[in-house]
Amino acid sequence: MTRRLEQQIAFLNEADKLKSVMRGTLLCDGSRSENSAEHSWHLTLYALVLSDQAGPEVDMIRVIKMLILHDLVEIDAGDNPIFGSYDTTDMEAQEQAAADRIFGLLPKDLGDDLRAAWEEFEANQTPTAQFAKSLDRFQPPMQNLASGGGSWIEYQVTHDQFIEKVGTKINTGAPGLWDYARTRVSAWFAAHT
Repeated sequence: MTRRLEQQIAFLNEADKLKSVMRGTLLCDGSRSENSAEHSWHLTLYALVLSDQAGPEVDMIRVIKMLILHDLVEIDAGDNPIFGSYDTTDMEAQEQAAADRIFGLLPKDLGDDLRAAWEEFEANQTPTAQFAKSLDRFQPPMQNLASGGGSWIEYQVTHDQFIEKVGTKINTGAPGLWDYARTRVSAWFAAHT
């Protein structure tokens, strides 16, 4: 076995640990929390199905690449639910250290390529990253609506908190998805507060 292949397999085996990182969001049926690997897979499916919501300058192949990679750092840093309480500076430092370690398992050229996609997603500056981030923010509310409130109930989320922490990110990269979500989410909060 070549050194390159050994490094690739080591990375893939390490990525398997994402299946053990539990998230705050419930599955649509409300039966249990999803894990981060399921979330990443589901987001790539969202990208395939909702690609018509992306602007013409969005590179959908890169969106899928970002979404399958974006939570790998949770293997070391854990999941930090958007409505949870944590130190964002500390979380960012933990995620950067995790990215150094995890992408560093790969051969340098491949590790640098995947790390660049992860960094682009985190920076949220390009139209491609903004659409990917919009999907990342859109999927949990759809699951919360399907599961009867899900993590909104657990974290005692208000409508204003939802708009502030989630709405802007969705609207930036996918205004049509924000229109869809805002109507349904506002109705849910109106009925449950």
